[in-house]
Amino acid sequence: METIEQTNRTILFEEINPEKLDIITLIGDTKNLESLSDEKIKEINEKLLVKSFDEFLDKFSPVIYSFFNAANQKVLYTLKKPENIPDNCITEIPINKHNDFVKMLITLIDAKSAQGIANVDFKFENLLDMISPKKVMDDIRQSRKEINYLYNQYEAIDDGDPKKLDVGDKLNYMFEEASENYNNIMAMLPLAIEDIKTRLLLGSGEQQGNNEPLQIGVLSMGEKGELKIIEAPKNETTALTVLDDKANTGLITAFEEDYDAVNQVSSNYIRSLVVRTFCPLPSTIQSEVDTATEVQNYNTYLEFYKSAKDDFVKTVKPLVEKIIGVKMFFEQYAVKNKGMQPSLLVTNNKLEMIVKSNNLPRLHTFLNTVNAKNDFTNTIWFAIVPEVSMELAAKAKLSRTRFKGNEQNNRQDCNTMESLITLLNTAKDYKIQVFFNFECREETTFSHVATAGIEKFIDKCSVLIRRDFSEYAIPCIPNFTIIPKDKSGVILDNKMTVNEVGAAQLSKEKEDIMKLWIDGVYIGSSYVAAGIVAAWQCPEFLRDAFKKVNRSYPGVRFDVESGDNALKVTTTLAKEISGFTNNIKNAINRRNFGFIFSSENAQVEGKEIKKIMVYKARSLSNDEENNFDSIYKTTVSTYVERILRFISNDFKQDNIVWFFSKNPNSQKSQWLSNREYINSIIQEGDDISYNIDDKNGLCQIDLTFNGNVKNLEVEITKNVASKV
Repeated sequence: METIEQTNRTILFEEINPEKLDIITLIGDTKNLESLSDEKIKEINEKLLVKSFDEFLDKFSPVIYSFFNAANQKVLYTLKKPENIPDNCITEIPINKHNDFVKMLITLIDAKSAQGIANVDFKFENLLDMISPKKVMDDIRQSRKEINYLYNQYEAIDDGDPKKLDVGDKLNYMFEEASENYNNIMAMLPLAIEDIKTRLLLGSGEQQGNNEPLQIGVLSMGEKGELKIIEAPKNETTALTVLDDKANTGLITAFEEDYDAVNQVSSNYIRSLVVRTFCPLPSTIQSEVDTATEVQNYNTYLEFYKSAKDDFVKTVKPLVEKIIGVKMFFEQYAVKNKGMQPSLLVTNNKLEMIVKSNNLPRLHTFLNTVNAKNDFTNTIWFAIVPEVSMELAAKAKLSRTRFKGNEQNNRQDCNTMESLITLLNTAKDYKIQVFFNFECREETTFSHVATAGIEKFIDKCSVLIRRDFSEYAIPCIPNFTIIPKDKSGVILDNKMTVNEVGAAQLSKEKEDIMKLWIDGVYIGSSYVAAGIVAAWQCPEFLRDAFKKVNRSYPGVRFDVESGDNALKVTTTLAKEISGFTNNIKNAINRRNFGFIFSSENAQVEGKEIKKIMVYKARSLSNDEENNFDSIYKTTVSTYVERILRFISNDFKQDNIVWFFSKNPNSQKSQWLSNREYINSIIQEGDDISYNIDDKNGLCQIDLTFNGNVKNLEVEITKNVASKV
């Protein structure tokens, strides 16, 4: 791979963070420009190119914005920074791996992948409550333990000892993480909810059945040796915490000072809440607790948290689905030894913005710069277009609604078929294969395809068939389900009541259970399809699954549909269903349409396959019998053309003749002598030939794949020199 070092750079047409730079802005005005400068390409790569999920989060820093409406006492969320609202009234919520919603989804994917069981058997409820106040507090407790451990280490080390500085760095990082939420009331609500529960119920729940007030006591012996539990003596104080543990005094002071330094407008209650959260004192004695007020606060907090969390999830879900999609793109490249690592260029623009008539010339200039030169370092081979609108048919009209039903609305953030067609018309000129998926919803999942088949997807793609760009259009089906719609309920907690003796207890009434519905979370299949195709371009990736791999060749000719290849190169995602019926599979095999994933029971070399596999890998290029072409044919054609252009010095006739000659050193001879590898450019049953049309100055190249011929045409450059 000395000539072409990478065949897997991918461009993602999606907006991640509107506040960050985007490709249209970076390209700038291209009037009268044929290409961009090297400095401009370097700048675009620095801002938009990522080679890992962590780098993606670091460069684009996805956020959601929240602010409060005093008129209706509600918290509002938006993906774009609100204009005409003071900055001090807006809270930025980072959507990264530390966010409880993202953390829950990643944990769920990992757990499901490790178990390898279908959706119907997976216990989603065991992980969904990670966004409940209780589980948020569990994470805080772990952080608290680490902070206390480090602080005790820090205090024990002598001043001036270099080790103390190392521990100090770790403490600073953990304090920084904690301080991110000091002024975020929504982030403090779970802490306040659990704090009240802890103080009123001691966090155990075992006192709930008693109609007796709780009094903390100590065990003692009477004068005659009898055992007694007597009420513990109380210090007369109204403070929320009593500092009777000197070991934590310094840490408490540190948190108080940190809170005051971070917040210009501070709250004594939140300051105390922060201290109680990160510096609990087992020996602390609370007194003068107003149970009725605390219970009222608890219920108010819980209701507000439920309402706000519900709105938060609805707003953030489309963004999180994009983020998880990017994670899945990179996750398909699971190798022991990294080689041709996939890279992703994120446009950070919506597709409809890029294909506007005034912006499309900018895209042309950029692609002309990276894809129309003999320098292949920045060449883009693949593209991802998620969320193409299905434009589902409207529900039957009813004279009146008797019962509450689904509100079937087409998603507002979808890409239109018109925008996709405009992009494909551009992509074909630069040999970019475009993976696209239809909008993520229940109607595009494995479960739906298993019952309804793929006919509606074929119908939707009919406008893309038999077009100049058809071989570059790759519809990906079905989408992946992280959380099924009907299993997406999250119990946050129960409301609290005061019993007849004035003690607090959690209510057991059904209407007092605070529950929200996430309404399903999905991954666009184009992320996974592009990810696995980009991964198998790397010979090191193929070496993990196959014995005979040539490190000199990329995986452009790898046919995932051949033999057991699909069983050996699977996705990293766990099976979702028990499989498609024979009728559905027969229909798929009969049409050979699209990039189809399967969730089947299968074995290879005695090993059970528990991951989702690639079933078909076809573009929309078809023949007279409506058989669709394998995507590798287009990739090989593009690879051969680029190699030929480079070696022939822009298609000089004598160099083309040498390229195809029988000389052992010619490129064709080298390919023919290395047919036996899984990634050979020319494999058994393949051939490559050419014919020069002197009259029209064209070279016709025939690529034969197992008897099927694909034509490639290049314009030759005549000269008088010749090779000997």
